[in-house]
Amino acid sequence: MTTQTTPPATDSHTAARVGWILTALIAIFLIFDGVSKLLNVQQVQDATVELGLRDEMTPVIGIVLLVSLALYLIPRTAVLGAVLLTGYLGGAVLTNWRVDKPLLSTVLFAVYVGIFVWGALYLRDPKVRQVMPIVR
Repeated sequence: MTTQTTPPATDSHTAARVGWILTALIAIFLIFDGVSKLLNVQQVQDATVELGLRDEMTPVIGIVLLVSLALYLIPRTAVLGAVLLTGYLGGAVLTNWRVDKPLLSTVLFAVYVGIFVWGALYLRDPKVRQVMPIVR
């Protein structure tokens, strides 16, 4: 009995393409979020205060997000970027949970984004697929 350990090239190519499409969608969303924090837009200022954070923290949070995203988008540093984004998103979960935001729509939204971050990386990077294989 033999088992196939590497996916066929066509599956790998298709997975990588889907992974990069998901990565692009994630990047668009996170760039918008990071830039709005960096520019300290009024709505972002209001939301920051509502979450109990100091107003001057917002641009720094935006920089952390954009640097983590940049690392995620570079194939060589993508795993580091995904780990940093996971930490960033974990902070978002805790911050929203702390002020009693709705669980499914707000608190766990960052978890949903994190699942897409790792799912996209899994699809686009064969080394990640080797480390975290899915049983077929």
